[in-house]
Amino acid sequence: MRKILIPLASLLSGVGMLVVGTGLLFAAIGAQASAAHFSSLVTGLVNSAYFAGFVFGTYACPVIIRRVGHIRAFASMATVASALPIMHALWANAWAWGTLRFVTGVCLVGLYIVVESWLNVLANSQQRGKVFAVYMAVNGVALALGQWLILVGDRFGFVPFALVSILFSFAMLPITLTPVNEPVPTDAPKLGLLELFTISPIGVIGAVGSGLLNGAFFSLGTVFAQGAGFSDAGIATFMAATILGGAVFQWPVGHLSDRHDRRRVLFLVCALSAAVAVAGYFMAQGNEMLLIAMGVVYGGLSFSIYGLSVAHVNDLIDPSRVLEVTGGLLLLYGIGSTVGPTLGGAMMDWMGPEALMLYFAGALTLLVLAIWRYSYHRTPHADEHAVKSDYVVMGSGSQAVLQMDPRLNPVPAAAEGGQSEPPSAAP
Repeated sequence: MRKILIPLASLLSGVGMLVVGTGLLFAAIGAQASAAHFSSLVTGLVNSAYFAGFVFGTYACPVIIRRVGHIRAFASMATVASALPIMHALWANAWAWGTLRFVTGVCLVGLYIVVESWLNVLANSQQRGKVFAVYMAVNGVALALGQWLILVGDRFGFVPFALVSILFSFAMLPITLTPVNEPVPTDAPKLGLLELFTISPIGVIGAVGSGLLNGAFFSLGTVFAQGAGFSDAGIATFMAATILGGAVFQWPVGHLSDRHDRRRVLFLVCALSAAVAVAGYFMAQGNEMLLIAMGVVYGGLSFSIYGLSVAHVNDLIDPSRVLEVTGGLLLLYGIGSTVGPTLGGAMMDWMGPEALMLYFAGALTLLVLAIWRYSYHRTPHADEHAVKSDYVVMGSGSQAVLQMDPRLNPVPAAAEGGQSEPPSAAP
């Protein structure tokens, strides 16, 4: 492990700055959309464009990487991503922002794919689990830090966008200077979504539902907190605490699901999340600290839904299909994330900012009913004697599930010098 500490530190420091900038950009968009008198629906549509770009990028970016190589692809996408935040500050226009958010989503998913490909080359099969855990911890902490950076300077002016641009630019330095060999790009196998639903209706529903929830939270959480009368520090703390709660709770929830029927754990998590969301609706104009504490519990429960869904599907499949299955679930999550901000924003326009909590409660209630409906659904892939897959703490929205998931088969470190080709199941 010591041999990879320096290259690992360089990659993770670059990733950390990228994610801090991403979190800050979400916060800045939410704050300045309100200042520009965008409705909640328009704000949701603008941020939906980011997730749409993220989904589109999962198809477009691998093509670019295969054509020009990881290093050139990373440099070009990082350059564009660094310029885009400044362009937000130049035009406070919803159409312009939607376009910029779409392109930002495409660029960032490309950057994540490149970085996580390098991390996968860096870590062998014995180290991948540890590297994955550190990577996800960096993602969670960095995303929370990005929320607090909105307090630096005037959050309604040029400063937040300039900080995002600076962070994206500096993120290029440790990553482009890394001594890790460039991976050999390969095609990942694809699984039809209908076949995936046949394998696990609960897993598919959970992945889409998680996207509906998380996409709306990242896009509209700041608008909700502003409408609830939070102070600037309170808004940042609410968002950061919810994100950190989601990172911390995944370990105990995952451990519980490894010991018990995952469907029951997922049902319980969704039901409790719905109850917390309903409580948040009634407390929306109440005590700020109480709402922040509620955010920690809500994030801890709801952010684990995606990981539980992935683990449940992996319980039902052959280990050789983990890559294609998790890729399909990530696509479904992205679709949910694209739709969620628009639905949540429309409800907030109709019933007020606090209705975001009612949106969460409604989506979670539908998840509870769907899980109940399909809990006794037996699939042809289910086997009472099958070995249960380990729960893996996951970030919903990154490409980590495709590149770094420690459940995948070992991937040889294919370098430019002509080492062995990765197996066909590798990303």
